Amino acid sequence: MTQLPKSIEEAVEQAKQATQAALDDGYKLLQVELVFPEIELQAQTIAQQFIPAIEEPETVLKVFFPDAGAAALARRDWGEVPFRISDLGSSRSPIDTRLQDDDGRFLVVSATPVEVEQVEKLSQLACDRVTILLNPRLEDVAIIGIGYAARALRDRFINRISTCYYLRPLEGDAALYRCYPSLWQVWQEIDGQYQIIAEQETKPVGDELDQILAGTSPSEGDSGESSKPQPKKQGFLAGLQSFLNALSR
Repeated sequence: MTQLPKSIEEAVEQAKQATQAALDDGYKLLQVELVFPEIELQAQTIAQQFIPAIEEPETVLKVFFPDAGAAALARRDWGEVPFRISDLGSSRSPIDTRLQDDDGRFLVVSATPVEVEQVEKLSQLACDRVTILLNPRLEDVAIIGIGYAARALRDRFINRISTCYYLRPLEGDAALYRCYPSLWQVWQEIDGQYQIIAEQETKPVGDELDQILAGTSPSEGDSGESSKPQPKKQGFLAGLQSFLNALSR
């Protein structure tokens, strides 16, 4: 059974293995998410560590950054590389102008809702080519919205993306975790050790996740007792820092 990583480097290694397992099973549109603040500051470094796992010998990987500035920074820092670096462009410079006939797999790094249309277009143009989203933030409700257009976008594109790796610290010394082919798991620190307190095929969100952390099932609600361990009572920042400290040890 896969264990929670003890460092960011170990998390990236797990993500690489999970991605390869999903590719071996035929998935074409994947995402890898490490959801905690420090990751945003390390997006370029993490991408550099991740890239060797998805390169193919007979095609040229293309790595997309959200904008021209981020792409230029990667070119400067990485120097000569065997893959191509580009940006997602905009409505004035659409994504199809950035594709070449011999492009292989696509890796999209840290795309935001601002670029969601370009990412969707890229996935359409990819045809049989693999598209991997590394630390995307495509579901920001404040930007995408909650009306018909947002629902249509989720049904048409976002819900088609398969998560092969996910790691997010939660309140109460807990974590939401998925490492393909394993199921979605909720882990919690119990007696100094992280243990699985829930495991299921779909990602638990909202009230469902809150009930898992509170030790209740949907049918139990707020009444009755559960045999599941109760979370420690501490604030979100304390729980987040505790989990990040555990990753850093």
